[in-house]
Amino acid sequence: MILDEIGRGTSTFDGLSIAWSVAEHLHDKISCRALFATHYHELTDLERTRSGVQNLNVAVREWNDQIIFLRKILPGRADQSYGIQVARLAGLPDSIITRAKEILENLEKSELNAAGQPTIAKSSRKRLVPDPDAAQMALF
Repeated sequence: MILDEIGRGTSTFDGLSIAWSVAEHLHDKISCRALFATHYHELTDLERTRSGVQNLNVAVREWNDQIIFLRKILPGRADQSYGIQVARLAGLPDSIITRAKEILENLEKSELNAAGQPTIAKSSRKRLVPDPDAAQMALF
């Protein structure tokens, strides 16, 4: 069975829960061979609790803030995510890539606001026009 990105169409925790449950079901109940492609790094923990699970990853090399796919499958979990580099390869504008890096850095630091939610990195760019919705959003 080949499964690709199970649970990615919903919230992170819902999607992870669905993918985890499907992987356990395939292993524990159906006992079928499966290729389970995912970006949920947490799923690699299943290898520790399920004898039939083996983690594999696609080998890449970083060079000058870019990635090069080596077209080789290696045992083990991926050491990091390359989503922003892949977005660059897909042609997203540099301004979006730069902003994504700012947000990612902040989220990885797990900085929390007063409500206990991750804060989003402030952009280094100045707003030229006041945001008319800012006052309205401040009510929330």
